[in-house]
Amino acid sequence: MKRYLPVEDRDTLVRDTHSNAVLNTDLEGLNAYRTQKRKFNEIEKIKTDVIEIKGDIEEIKHLIRSIAKG
Repeated sequence: MKRYLPVEDRDTLVRDTHSNAVLNTDLEGLNAYRTQKRKFNEIEKIKTDVIEIKGDIEEIKHLIRSIAKG
């Protein structure tokens, strides 16, 4: 008996006959998801960095005002 059987009406899915699990064989889709996820994570990191830099600038402005007042 074959280890993987195609799932009816789904070109990218197969059923493992040993575990009965349905597996996705769409590697192109997986790579696209990974690329999208990586870009999303990079954007989130940039957002976090910008928020941190804004806080640092506010702190610097506060220190400059304190020095200027004497």
